[in-house]
Amino acid sequence: MKLLSRLLAPLAVATAVVLGVAACAPTAEPIEVASDTVVIDVRTPAEYAEGHLEGAINVDVQSPEFDALVSELPADGEYVVYCRSGNRSAAAIDRMEALGFTSLVNAGGVDAASNATGLAITK
Repeated sequence: MKLLSRLLAPLAVATAVVLGVAACAPTAEPIEVASDTVVIDVRTPAEYAEGHLEGAINVDVQSPEFDALVSELPADGEYVVYCRSGNRSAAAIDRMEALGFTSLVNAGGVDAASNATGLAITK
């Protein structure tokens, strides 16, 4: 019985990790960006300056002012959120949902976001 427990425990942990990561993974589908959709780059200002999606605004999710800054945006708007890899954009979406935002898409990293939205990367 102990041997069975030792074999199944790591499998259970691995399954939980994989399912958890998949649940917060950015979309791989094409993303339609309407004229009123707000594209938000949640990386640092320095990362944003190195290259960002055309028309994106920069609101650093690691900034202490993040919640206050996004609260200035209409909660009922449509938002596409991206970062470098999809981790910070997932965290930003969690925080925005807690603030009452409902139409949020995690576009993942900047390159994936560019491919999914068709928006060019610009400086």
